[in-house]
Amino acid sequence: MKEIGEELRAAREEHGVSIEEAAEDLNLRASQIENIEEGNLKVFKDVFYLKSFIRGYAKYLGLDEEKIMDDFNEYFFEETSKIPIAEIEKASKEKEKEKQVEQKVVSPYTMEDKPKSKVIPIIVTLIILLLIFLIGYIVVTEYINPETEDDGKVITYLEN
Repeated sequence: MKEIGEELRAAREEHGVSIEEAAEDLNLRASQIENIEEGNLKVFKDVFYLKSFIRGYAKYLGLDEEKIMDDFNEYFFEETSKIPIAEIEKASKEKEKEKQVEQKVVSPYTMEDKPKSKVIPIIVTLIILLLIFLIGYIVVTEYINPETEDDGKVITYLEN
């Protein structure tokens, strides 16, 4: 990475651009430009942002950005391939544990009951009560106000 940083620094100095000017033009901090030129990758938290910064910086300086990116990818591959397998497995297991904590296994037996809505039973109860009230009203009004025959006599339902 030092070689890439030195190439970027040389191009910047050749163009007579200061670190502050480059940072302002690229919408970066001067410290980010300095770290790229010095090859300090560990200060960048995300490799994808770093690649974007390097690509933009190379393009800004008029360098062949594809060549710079190929060099960066080659360097990055060499660096990451030096990581011991034990560390990779450890990091992988830790990531799996985090995923397991985030995702609970849900089956019909372990699933949490969702609170049930009480609206539907209340509506059904009200309809039943209304029907009972209507039936009672009809029965009572028929009993109290019996129908009359055509000759005007009252029909009684109860006979003495």
